[in-house]
Amino acid sequence: MATQEVPAQPLQNLDEWEDFVKSRYPEGMPAQSGKPIAATDPKKQKEEFRNYRAEARPSVKEFYRLNHTYQTRDFVLGKKRQYLAKDQRRMSVWEAMEYLNTLVDDSDPDTDLTQIEHLLQTSEAIRADGHPRWFILTGLVHDLGKILCLWGEPQWAVVGDTYPVACAYSEKIVFPEYFAANPDSRVPEYQTPLGVYSKGCGLDKVDMSWGHDEYIYNVCKDYLPDSALYMLRYHSFYPAHREGEYQHLMNDHDKEMFNWVRAFSNYDLYSKAAKRPQVRELKPYYEELIAEYFPPQVAW
Repeated sequence: MATQEVPAQPLQNLDEWEDFVKSRYPEGMPAQSGKPIAATDPKKQKEEFRNYRAEARPSVKEFYRLNHTYQTRDFVLGKKRQYLAKDQRRMSVWEAMEYLNTLVDDSDPDTDLTQIEHLLQTSEAIRADGHPRWFILTGLVHDLGKILCLWGEPQWAVVGDTYPVACAYSEKIVFPEYFAANPDSRVPEYQTPLGVYSKGCGLDKVDMSWGHDEYIYNVCKDYLPDSALYMLRYHSFYPAHREGEYQHLMNDHDKEMFNWVRAFSNYDLYSKAAKRPQVRELKPYYEELIAEYFPPQVAW
């Protein structure tokens, strides 16, 4: 079904989904060093982010209903054909950050930061913990795939927990009952644990629900190390890196790389705080870091 036939914007803003994820996973995971991940303000505890009712907001439920109804295999393959040619525009990474900054979210209870400031909070939290430069850069670019919203994509095709399509849906995916309305649920081949895949085939051979993770992975795949690419591609794959599902589709390399995905997840969820990054002061450092890995112009 074409996206324009479906309600596109049930959430007040994209961060409403992220806040719901934080309410589900409030404890976080330890970093590679074994230390708990601190927010940009070290005095702010993770539990303070739990501002939401135990019951999800109606807007969040509607978001998941749309996501689970319309993320079919055909939809995913169509979006790959549309976007993975990367012919939308050419711009530098910093220009892409400024472009994303035109996407205004005005009702996030955790922060009133701009998009660039949020990206910098994530990367600065990683930097403060002494992680490698490529890890810091991954934090900076991880959400740039949300520019899909600026090209007319509905919220449910940009953010949301990701999951494999064309195989049985895990009961650990949030609101699994909404998959009953997905046409793929009536395709017997898609409703076995392996579906169209083979045991241990590796996630690279698995089609994931479409969103900003898959898109930014493809933008960056020629420039960043494999561990960074796993972080980008699977940071919203909560059924796997938080719930331990879909192990039967992974190969040994996937399982090893998911240690990095889990390490990154804590920064992704818990780096928001009230303190504003000083964009002007930080920009020279990050422009140098970007130039270390990316060319001056990147295909988007």
